[in-house]
Amino acid sequence: MKTTLQVIHWLFVLAMPILLVGVVNRTKSWWAGRKGPRILQFAYDLQRLLGKRPVESATATPLFRAGAYVVLVSAVLATGMAPMLGQFAPVRFPHDFVVVAYTLGLARIALMVSAMDVGSSFEGMGTAREAAFSTYAEPALFLLIGTAGAATGMTSFADLIGHLHNTPYYAIIVAPLVLCLLILLQAEAARVPVDDPLTHLELTMIHEVMILDHSGPELAAMQFAAALKMTLYAGLIAALVNPFNPLTSPAACVLASFGLMLAVALVVGCVESLTARLPMRWVTHYLLIASAAALGCMVVVGLGAGN
Repeated sequence: MKTTLQVIHWLFVLAMPILLVGVVNRTKSWWAGRKGPRILQFAYDLQRLLGKRPVESATATPLFRAGAYVVLVSAVLATGMAPMLGQFAPVRFPHDFVVVAYTLGLARIALMVSAMDVGSSFEGMGTAREAAFSTYAEPALFLLIGTAGAATGMTSFADLIGHLHNTPYYAIIVAPLVLCLLILLQAEAARVPVDDPLTHLELTMIHEVMILDHSGPELAAMQFAAALKMTLYAGLIAALVNPFNPLTSPAACVLASFGLMLAVALVVGCVESLTARLPMRWVTHYLLIASAAALGCMVVVGLGAGN
């Protein structure tokens, strides 16, 4: 059973980034009254980039090329430890959520170092914004994990998320935690309203400006890594909502997770179609909503435990 779930989990890791990006783009096209690209268009775009020869800045060092692959490998490792199927993850051990958080942090550092390595003040501007906004996003993730840990008493990421359904606080805290994860998804995957992957305006670019000098396979690695981060957070949202246990009802759990992750992509597409990108000075306030939601849940769990 666990071997089958491992295979399914890694299939999710490989396939869901393509599908989620496709659903987001088709949703945006639907709102705009257009047919839009194919669902699998992102896969064709990656294939096209893999066949191109990369062009590098004359001032770039090996750090520039290595950065793209460090970002990709870090995203893959993080999704391998993320419980997208509830109480199951292929790689799990006590306090593995710390490794997940700092693996994502390593990806962010590699991205910023790679951007600064070309010596462009434009990319340095994006790096400064990424560093500033990440200081508001990371506390929200740890507050969310701390809430789940206090509610369940578990130490592994899969147990924290998977057993939250069995706690008396679940009905109260699930909605704020889903909101927190949705905001983190938008921040980590560079989606509207935090960032816009389609913009090329200097005053609004964050993630896109840091990968402007990447091309060919390196650009494909960066784009797939961003889609992997969206998959990770969509999987966590699905695990929080999914009522089925993967160890006792594997088929129902997998189908529910698949449907819920597609639903998250649909919501992301609707948000991007109906809202504009936030002004830069408002992004920090928006990210603080995630921390406030997670903190509120922690207070609820703490008060409940005290009684």
